[in-house]
Amino acid sequence: MTAVVPHRDHTCRLCPRLADFLDEARAKNPNWHNAPVNGHGPLNAPIMLIGLAPGMRGANRTGRPFTGDFAGDLLYQTLDHFDLSTGKYDARPDDGVQLTQIRIVNAVRCVPPQNKPIGAEINTCRQFLTQDIAAMTAIKVIITLGRIGHQSALKALNLREKDYPFSHGGKHPLPNGVTLISSYHCSRYNTQTGRLTTAMFHDVFRQAVIAAGLKSAA
Repeated sequence: MTAVVPHRDHTCRLCPRLADFLDEARAKNPNWHNAPVNGHGPLNAPIMLIGLAPGMRGANRTGRPFTGDFAGDLLYQTLDHFDLSTGKYDARPDDGVQLTQIRIVNAVRCVPPQNKPIGAEINTCRQFLTQDIAAMTAIKVIITLGRIGHQSALKALNLREKDYPFSHGGKHPLPNGVTLISSYHCSRYNTQTGRLTTAMFHDVFRQAVIAAGLKSAA
């Protein structure tokens, strides 16, 4: 059976607050992406990374997850370090970077005001996350960035957070054979305050690479 690529198109208005916010963004910056941001990376990758939502000047501007904002700098440097991508990241969707062993999605596909989606929006968008997980036929590891990404992944898999609590570097074998590894989000706030260091972030990906059975574990 051919996997169906989960996709939200430019006309999606399932979340009225987010749709109105995107209308405002299009009026201010008509040359930006200003639409739902879909997943990036191969569907047959063994690792999936789940973030929160597009940033206004990041993925909402460029159309590629974690591209163009501070969080993407650390993430794409880490992907390169662990041989999960090819090409040189230059914060542009046409920079030539290709993901090789990982697929990146967000729990919420549209940019939310103040980077804070509300519960109803997270719940509404979960159908696309569920489809994305199902479409990854070779998945072995899920990395979640932040508590919302962690909670969304578990709910998409019909699991409870109390059985798989969030903690940085927390590692949980799931009933479907997938390993869930959680991390603090690679946001500017977390990195500048020292809540998340490069070494801490690399440790999460080192665990993921090993759990996925990949050769590189630098």
